[in-house]
Amino acid sequence: MVLHGYFRSTASYRVRIALNLKGIAYRQRSHHLRKGEQHAPDFLALNPQGFVPALEIDGAVLTQSLAICDYLEEREPMPSLLPADPLLRARVRAFAQIIACDIHPIQNLRVLDRLREAGLDGAAVRAWAATVIEDGLDACAAMIADQPGPYCFGADVTLADLFLVPQLVNARRFGADLRWPRLLAVERACLALPAFADASPEQQPDAE
Repeated sequence: MVLHGYFRSTASYRVRIALNLKGIAYRQRSHHLRKGEQHAPDFLALNPQGFVPALEIDGAVLTQSLAICDYLEEREPMPSLLPADPLLRARVRAFAQIIACDIHPIQNLRVLDRLREAGLDGAAVRAWAATVIEDGLDACAAMIADQPGPYCFGADVTLADLFLVPQLVNARRFGADLRWPRLLAVERACLALPAFADASPEQQPDAE
């Protein structure tokens, strides 16, 4: 199994955590996003979108971090990343999708480059990204306000935690206001687990 990614990619970070939690061995191949290596012909042959992560497995290629995590959940059901209760499962998925569908795409490299091309300076671009992150994580914090800890949805790690922790890395990178004590407490609990700590950007072989 080969995970194509980049150490700073939050989407790749999610998949690294999932693989670690499931105890699935994998090799990594780095594609430096700021150097445009994701647009190389050999990578586009794997993923025509030119995005990371991409997971090569059993002669097939999987893309999109949420789809990859769903596949890993079905392939290796334990430990489960989703609660048994159907209603809670839906809430966990909704939390993850706020990050994957509404926060992350609006402040990823491709969008920020377009803003620069449109004439915004670096400070304005960072402010844009921070606002997007703050608005989305405000919603995430509200969604779990009634849930016990230490993780997003109680005593067990779920898909929600896998998506939250990498997004908080981006929150800091763009100077967002870290005004979510509950989310930060979840982050601390997660990073105490080897599966999360070992997947962190600074621990990756391509970390700069």
